Amino acid sequence: MSNPAETETRDLLILGGGLVGMALALAAAKQGLTSHVIDRADPAELTKEGFDDRATAISTASWHLFRNIGIAEGLEEFACDIASIAVTDQNKPGRLDFTPEPHEGTLGRMFPNRRLRLAMFEAAAGEPLIHWASQAEILERARDEFGTSATLADGRVLKGRLMVAAEGRGSPTREEAGFTLAHWDYKHRAVIAGLTHSKPHGNVAWEIFYPAGPFALLPMKDDANGTHRSSLVWTVSEEDGRAVTKLGDRAFLAEVQKRMGDILGEVTNVGARSSWPLGFHHTAKITDTRLALVGDAAHGIHPIAGQGLNLGLRDVGALVEVLADGARIGLDPGDAQLLKRYENWRGLDSFMVSLATDGLTRLFGVPGKTASAVRRLGMSAVQRTPMLKTFFMDEARGVSGALPELLKA
Repeated sequence: MSNPAETETRDLLILGGGLVGMALALAAAKQGLTSHVIDRADPAELTKEGFDDRATAISTASWHLFRNIGIAEGLEEFACDIASIAVTDQNKPGRLDFTPEPHEGTLGRMFPNRRLRLAMFEAAAGEPLIHWASQAEILERARDEFGTSATLADGRVLKGRLMVAAEGRGSPTREEAGFTLAHWDYKHRAVIAGLTHSKPHGNVAWEIFYPAGPFALLPMKDDANGTHRSSLVWTVSEEDGRAVTKLGDRAFLAEVQKRMGDILGEVTNVGARSSWPLGFHHTAKITDTRLALVGDAAHGIHPIAGQGLNLGLRDVGALVEVLADGARIGLDPGDAQLLKRYENWRGLDSFMVSLATDGLTRLFGVPGKTASAVRRLGMSAVQRTPMLKTFFMDEARGVSGALPELLKA
């Protein structure tokens, strides 16, 4: 017997049930908008221990979104505040510190990805306005002026008024729609691992720049035994990436220790390692007939500033606000005017963030002593200019620009 929810034409047909897709479904539900969420993955696989050692920095604005969709309370105990960010060029003198005033709060919070997924999946499971089709393969997507549909491998056809592509970097929906994509491969990989270390991190996130790429140490909450923990995101060249991931634990640990110096004392243990290719892409537009792109489907950036997911959550906040405003005056979610408003709102902001992170990547990747001296001169100038530091901290918090209501306190 078929589930009545499956035969219902819902407001949103969300393709991709990762962090951005699920946040969109939850935010939409808070505004009374219904959705089908279709995802290939098995939720049990995505949330099992050890599946993914990655951790994510959640900006202040994204945390407001989590509060507004009702998942912040359950996540609070897993949060590790980022009290300040320290930036250095190869650990040489001339360090740049971003430390907000006490009344300004933190620069964000670190969470294990697994915990973010669990919080969203649990909230979605209890939300009647969300119909979630997991472990589902899409055979066919259809859009016309009247509506959208997705035909699944098991024969089900799910229908919606607006199709939203939230499938990540390789979005098949975006490819099928023929969107023009500006993209380049950095020929680098991010090697990710959890570390335990002898000194407390003091809630400081470190970004140490080497010519081969940034070496980031992100503070994580101490474990139950009081062991100090951080998340490592180490950018290496494509050819070195394979070698680095194959190193034995002892050799890998020695390489990590060499690059971080004594910042966190002695590295005592390294968790499971994974590596991810790095590239940049940006679409010329983010909407089409009854279609909107969100998150990495629209813009993939370098993890240098930790803004990838936060940028996607800004898309979520803007799209839901536009759709809720439209619903109040009786407009269909697929209305072309609404989609134009979403595109105008998000296009420039996401492009500027993408451009800035790409520029940083290139600036710090220039080898040689002269380049390093120029960088450190620039960093010391920023260090002495409060207005510039405030600008960078607002960007890190995600509170600059025209912010959607859902991302406000």
